[in-house]
Amino acid sequence: MENALNKRYGLITAITMVVGIVIGSGVFFKAEKILNCTGGDLQIGILAWIIGGLIMVICAYTFSIMATKYEKVNGVVDYAEAMLGKRYGYYLGWFMTTMYFPAMTSVLAWVSARYFCVLLGWDITGGSCMVIAGFFLVASFAMNALAPVLAGKFQVSTTVIKMIPLALMAVVGTIKGLSNGLLIENFSEVAIPASELGGKGYMLFTAVCATSFAYEGWIIATSINSELKDAKKNLPRALVIGTLIVMATYILYYVGLAGAVENSIMMAGGETGAKIAFANVFSNIGGTLLFVFIVISCLGTLNGLMVGTVRGLYSLAARGNGPRPDIMKQVDPVVNMPINSAVIGALLVAAWLLYFYGANLSTGWFGPFCFDSSELPIITIYAMYIPIFFMVMKKEKDWGTFKRYIMPGLSIIACIFIVIAAFFAHRMAVVFYLIVFAVVMLIAIKFDNTRKEAK
Repeated sequence: MENALNKRYGLITAITMVVGIVIGSGVFFKAEKILNCTGGDLQIGILAWIIGGLIMVICAYTFSIMATKYEKVNGVVDYAEAMLGKRYGYYLGWFMTTMYFPAMTSVLAWVSARYFCVLLGWDITGGSCMVIAGFFLVASFAMNALAPVLAGKFQVSTTVIKMIPLALMAVVGTIKGLSNGLLIENFSEVAIPASELGGKGYMLFTAVCATSFAYEGWIIATSINSELKDAKKNLPRALVIGTLIVMATYILYYVGLAGAVENSIMMAGGETGAKIAFANVFSNIGGTLLFVFIVISCLGTLNGLMVGTVRGLYSLAARGNGPRPDIMKQVDPVVNMPINSAVIGALLVAAWLLYFYGANLSTGWFGPFCFDSSELPIITIYAMYIPIFFMVMKKEKDWGTFKRYIMPGLSIIACIFIVIAAFFAHRMAVVFYLIVFAVVMLIAIKFDNTRKEAK
C-alpha cells in the first residue's frame, strides 16, 4: 500500500467544506436553545451569535496565517507541533481523534436522524431515531472510506442545497415579519424576564456556549490540507471566506425566524420549532419541502465531520504515533484512503453515539458523568488552542505586529471567553467531563512515541 494522499481538492471544494461542515445542523439545533437561554430576548441572542461568530473568524484567521507556513497531514496538529513540539501536537491529535471528531460526528448522526423523524412525525428519542442515526453514520463512513471523491462532490452539492432554506427564511421571513409587525414585536417583547434566568450576563454566556456547536467544524477543513491543491494559498482563503459566510448566514437566518413565528411558540415548539416557522412562511407543503432540505443539509454536515474522523489515526500514524502506526498509516491504493484509520474512527463514533444516547436522551446511564458531548469537547479544543497562540507571538519574529501580536492576542481572549462561558453554562458537569478527559489523555501516554524519540 502507498502512504501518501493525492492532491484532489480545489479552493471551491475547500470553501464549501468549511461552510458545509459548519452550516447544516447547529443553526437549526441550537437556535431554539439560544432562544430558551435568553428567554426570547432577541437582542441578547443576536449578540451571542455575533460573539460566537467573531470567536470563530478570529481563530480561523490566525490559523490561516499559520497555514501559509506549515503544511503536513492535519492542519491544527501541524500548527501545534510547530509551535510547541511533537509531544503537544501528539496529545492534541489524540484528543481530536478519540473525543473531538467522534463526539461531534455522533451528535450529527443523531441530529440528522432527529430532523428526519420530525419530518415524519416520529419520536426523536426512541429506537427508530437511533436506528436511523446508526444508518446515517454507516452510510457516511462508507462513502468517505470507499469513495472520497464522491464524498467531496456530495459536500459541494449539499452545501448549495442547505443554503436554500437558510436564505429563503432569512429574506422571506424578515420581509413577512416587517410587513405584519411580528418582527418588531419579537424584538420588543421578552418571553421570560432576565431575572428568572440568572441575569443578562449568565444568559449571554450560556447562549454563546450554545453557539460553539453551531459554529464549530471550520477547523476540520485543516485536516485535508495535504490533499488540497496549492494548500498554502487556498486553505487560508477557504477558512476566512468560509467563516465569514457562515457568520452572516446564521445572523440573517435567526432574524428571519423572528419574523416567521412568535418567540414563545418557537421556544415551546422544541424540535418542531423550525418546522413551525417554515410552515408559517411557506405554507405546510412548502414548509415540508424546505424541511427536507434541512435534513439534507444535516447529512452534508455529517459527511464533512466524517472527513476528519476517518483520517484521525492516520494523522497520528503519519508522525509515527498512536496505536500501530505501521498499520494506521497505510493508504489503500485503489481508493487512496487510510482504510484502517477509517474503520477505527467509525467504531469511536459508534461508541460516542451510545454515550450520547445514554447521557442525554435516556434517564442518565452514567450518573454524574452525563455531560453534553455536543459542546464540551468543542470548548476543550479552544482551551488547547491558547498555548499555540501564545507561541505564535513568541516564535514568529519575521511576522508583522498585526499577524504576530494583535490577531493571536485577540484569539487568546476569544478562547478564554468561551472557556468561561462553558463553566457558566454547564457548571458541575464540566468537572465530571474533565475527569473523563483526563482518563482519555492518560491512555494516550501508552502510545506516545515522542518519549522514545526524546531519549
